[in-house]
Amino acid sequence: MKKLIMMAALLVATLSASAQGMFIKPMAGATLSTQTGDVVDLKYRPGFVGGAELGCQFNDYFALTAGALYSMQGARFDNDKTKYNINVDYLNVPIMLAVYPVKEFGIKVGAQFGFLMKAKEGDESIKDSYNKHDFSIPVGLSYEFDEVALDFRYNIGLSNIVNKDIADALGNKVKNSVFMLTIGYKIPLY
Repeated sequence: MKKLIMMAALLVATLSASAQGMFIKPMAGATLSTQTGDVVDLKYRPGFVGGAELGCQFNDYFALTAGALYSMQGARFDNDKTKYNINVDYLNVPIMLAVYPVKEFGIKVGAQFGFLMKAKEGDESIKDSYNKHDFSIPVGLSYEFDEVALDFRYNIGLSNIVNKDIADALGNKVKNSVFMLTIGYKIPLY
């Protein structure tokens, strides 16, 4: 995992030699997440996302970013008798390619590696029930004006987020499903 992150950082640094400019983009916003798979009656749970992305704008049509985002994810269980939140927080590392078919409007796709920070059901820690890593494919749209960037993404979870014992008990995998809306500010580095 560390090698892949280092390779992505090296790629951004290498490609920046022919780029229009490097930038850093602090960003914050909201998540709406749930868990999918063989789980019953889980609803979307709101949360917070914040962090920064380092980017390289190659020309008017292409950019590459790599970031670190703290993301509050999980799900909500709510029926007539029981209500509780499943709070699962990750440090996510998205690597995104942005294509700008029209000025200011971007289409984004990439890969995202997640590192489990904490997991709770109500006040009880359930971190041992979860795998330490998550992998997802983020896809999204952005609208950028001046240096302000509005970004909407959907993270398609691909990896099983619960440990083997829980997965065997459920008979299936459980995956993250996360919508994310952020606002950021692009600060040119050169």
